[in-house]
Amino acid sequence: MISTTHYDDYDVIALHQKSDFLTELLAKAGLTNQQQKYLQHFINSYSDRTKTSKHLSQSYRPVLSDDKNLGEFNLLFKEMYYPIVANRSMGSKIWDVDGNEYVDLMMGLGINLFGHNPSFIKEALIAQLDQGIQIGPQSEIVGEVAELISQLTGMERVCFSNTGTEAVMTAIRIARAVTERKKIVIFSGSYHGHFDGTLVNANKAEDNQYAIPLAPGVLQNFVSDVLILDYGNPQSLEVIKAYKQELAAVLVVPVQTSRPALQPKEFLQKLRKLTQESGIALIFDEMVTGFRIHPGGAQAYFDVQADIATYGKIVGGGIPIGVIAGKNIYMDAIDGGMWSYGDASYPLVKKTFFAGTFCKHPLALAAAKAVLKYMQNSGFSLQKSLNERTTQFVKALNNYFAADGIPLQMANFGSLFGSASLEISGENSTASVAMSLLKYHILDRGVHLLGVNGYLSTAHTCEDINYIIQVVKDSVTNLREGGFI
Repeated sequence: MISTTHYDDYDVIALHQKSDFLTELLAKAGLTNQQQKYLQHFINSYSDRTKTSKHLSQSYRPVLSDDKNLGEFNLLFKEMYYPIVANRSMGSKIWDVDGNEYVDLMMGLGINLFGHNPSFIKEALIAQLDQGIQIGPQSEIVGEVAELISQLTGMERVCFSNTGTEAVMTAIRIARAVTERKKIVIFSGSYHGHFDGTLVNANKAEDNQYAIPLAPGVLQNFVSDVLILDYGNPQSLEVIKAYKQELAAVLVVPVQTSRPALQPKEFLQKLRKLTQESGIALIFDEMVTGFRIHPGGAQAYFDVQADIATYGKIVGGGIPIGVIAGKNIYMDAIDGGMWSYGDASYPLVKKTFFAGTFCKHPLALAAAKAVLKYMQNSGFSLQKSLNERTTQFVKALNNYFAADGIPLQMANFGSLFGSASLEISGENSTASVAMSLLKYHILDRGVHLLGVNGYLSTAHTCEDINYIIQVVKDSVTNLREGGFI
């Protein structure tokens, strides 16, 4: 435990009447008196500032089964373990049900590249609502949206699903159907949605490449043909070579949200060459990187053309959507391939199964068309400018951390940013508690984010960015006063 310095006592009882639970909990956590007093005051203050969010979370817990991306439960922060409930949003800001204003850095978990409620998407959605929501008949714009995606990404054919999870699940099914092989490779640290076949962990106990289920309810049978390899490690390429006759696909998140500093261009280019030579489908999961780093996604940025790519988030403009795009040889498995009227042609390719009531939803397609046309008209300058602003933002934070002796470094990939520091072990170690408190302090001061990862949008202003940096500095100062740094 770090040594204490003088700290003015807070009159905790006068501020809030609480049960003895919190006091006892803090005492048992091994915190110093200084830290306990500070933390108890902060928890009370934070709970009061966001009291309606907390009340709603507690009131509906009996009927609402919901894990709202809060991370792992920590008893020490139990009284602050609830999501901020939003009331409205616009541009770079959201407002919660207590009237608090936040500069939003979550941006819909990466959806809102243009900020909240941009007028060009709103107008497209209103126009479609005026025309109705026709599900069953084909949308009149679905072909145009597919064509726009093909033009921006270079992919030959496009198919639509409802979510990113569905898109990845379908891409894997297509790869297995076309190659007639079973095994796939997934890299450590990647997330590919909540399909059972990708909810995997490395088998550290037996020290082999075969996956084990990530969570209860996922059966071993679902993951028995999944290998987990170390991302960016040249040795992983050797393992792929050894299994090349059995592998249907290698599934890659080009830059992982949990490790934005890992951007292995040479590894990806070697992986592309190896999979091409071995007849293995290379699948890029571009849910986050697609249309963010470049109009052509991470494939254009790394100069690697995948066989299949999956997209979502940005392209839906805030409406749920999943996109599977790829080369003819793979995508023909959806519909049997190309044929024409007026001649003897017919679908020749054996199809796999694909369906979904809400696939090609009129609102999702209307939003997607608006987003894609906007990006097409803007060109790469849109992403380039935002990428540069995010790099400058991260550099300013890192300069501050270095100058102030804070053991935290950030990295970014385009407008995605996150920690480049090593993981901090120990749930209630001083460093771990300080990191958790830093996140809550930043939130308490009006910057909305989850953990230390976030996204900048084109709606964020220089004033917003300067405010965020000042909030970080003020939060660190407060944690020093509390004896946590």
